[in-house]
Order: sequence, then C-alpha cells, then structure tokens
Amino acid sequence: MPTHPNALSRRAIAMLKAIAAGRAELRCSCEPDLRVDGLPCCDQTTAHDLARAGLVRAVGTPSPGQWAPAELTEAGHVALGGFPAAA
Repeated sequence: MPTHPNALSRRAIAMLKAIAAGRAELRCSCEPDLRVDGLPCCDQTTAHDLARAGLVRAVGTPSPGQWAPAELTEAGHVALGGFPAAA
C-alpha cells in the first residue's frame, strides 16, 4: 500500500483518521481485523493493507485473537499528515 498521502484511498484515510482519534481497535492476528466505534470495519482488506504497510498497530502486546486499541505508527502519522482532521 502506498504511504504517500495522495496515493491513499478515501476509505484508507478515513480509517487512519478514526485510528488517530482513538476510535478503533485491532484484533491481533497475522491479518489484523479493524473495528471502529465497536463495529466491524466494512473493508477488512484495506485494514489488512494498512497494517502490512506499517501504518497502524495494536497498542501493547495482545494475545492472538484479542482486541486492543489501535494506534498510528510514525509512518501512519506521516501518511496522514497531508490530511486535516475532521471537524
């Protein structure tokens, strides 16, 4: 997945913004699933791509299958840097 802000889809940007706002969780696995506001994300493929690209990660060291708060990595902050926060 490209990390340049102009190369991210609108859905990926929305996911990154939700994670930055502290509204998201990841399930620890080889392909981490994403929940936003307690609801499963509608595009798990993009969630997996964000994790594989190193833009997001789970906070702490959850056990496999456990949910944990999601956070942006440094690369995720850089990728989101070109987009203002939602008002």
